[in-house]
Amino acid sequence: MPIRLLAGATALITLGAMALLTTGCSKGDSTPLRLGIAYGHRLVGMSDKELGTALDEAVDVGARWVRADLSWGDIQPDAPAAFEWSNFDRVVTAAKQRDLTLLPILSYTPPWARQSGCTSDKCRPADPKAFAAFAAAAAARYAPSGIHTWEIWNEPNLRDFWKPQPDAAAYTTLLRATTQALRREDSSAYVILGGLASTQSQGGSISQTDFLTAVSVRGGNRLVDAVGYHPYTYPYLASDKTPWGTAWERIAGLERVLSAHGTPGMPLWITEYGAPTNGPGAASDGRRKPTGTTTHVTEKRQSEIAEDAVRTAALTPHVEALFWYSERDAGTDPSSRENFFGLRRADGSAKPALGALRKAIAALDR
Repeated sequence: MPIRLLAGATALITLGAMALLTTGCSKGDSTPLRLGIAYGHRLVGMSDKELGTALDEAVDVGARWVRADLSWGDIQPDAPAAFEWSNFDRVVTAAKQRDLTLLPILSYTPPWARQSGCTSDKCRPADPKAFAAFAAAAAARYAPSGIHTWEIWNEPNLRDFWKPQPDAAAYTTLLRATTQALRREDSSAYVILGGLASTQSQGGSISQTDFLTAVSVRGGNRLVDAVGYHPYTYPYLASDKTPWGTAWERIAGLERVLSAHGTPGMPLWITEYGAPTNGPGAASDGRRKPTGTTTHVTEKRQSEIAEDAVRTAALTPHVEALFWYSERDAGTDPSSRENFFGLRRADGSAKPALGALRKAIAALDR
């Protein structure tokens, strides 16, 4: 999940309002913009009532997609021969009842499948073929329910999400085995390269362009139908133009990599985007440059970011999906901004961003 904030900015941004689209929910290339809510791992742990409320929120805001973890560790926690599907089955059923399309994230490793000495569920699988077998079982179970779109891991270029450290060669090996397994089970499978975090190549993590380059050199770009990306820009807007280049502006770098390796115009799915409204440092209202203590935005600024993101995604070539992270705050502890990405506060009350996102989506539907 998101842990990054733009830092080191030395110049003011150029703000500009973008005209609302009136041509419906289609992009310039006639590809519909898929709009969704990203929930991470939260849905599988909810009661039936909580699950229904959360997905009703996606429907209410106008989203038609839901992104959720389908964790290997949840499905086969103890042994390769035993499967525990019941919790994710509930998510599938509840989403189908609301005509929501699920985007499962195939990810995260049970203890028995980790490399020796690695103790986190974010450890890379010791045997890519075992992970691929899990993916195949998921496709066999859920393709009949209309699930055909799969994202392979979450932010594999970040040290926190691919342990002991990111490794493009190892990820490509996993990607190859998994895409082949998915398509053997479901000829309609649409595979997304795991959403890349916008970051720098330092501290063990690998920048999105460096990682995608290394994957593409090994043919990984030709294995997938789209590339996932997480261009968090807060406190800036997705539409802002800057001298240094926001994470959204760096989409151009990903496109150059894909073109250089034989897949120009490959679709990009923004499978996470959002902004936190509290945290341990200072809040930005977007009117002044952030300082070194800025960690989050005001609720008003979050609403501006939400509305602008929908318009900007609809106008950005090759961007075919936008998932807002997330539906509700995870908690109230201000020591971590991770608790405050929701459209609603932890008590269920709406932030201004809820109405702003609904308004932006409705504008596309006109």
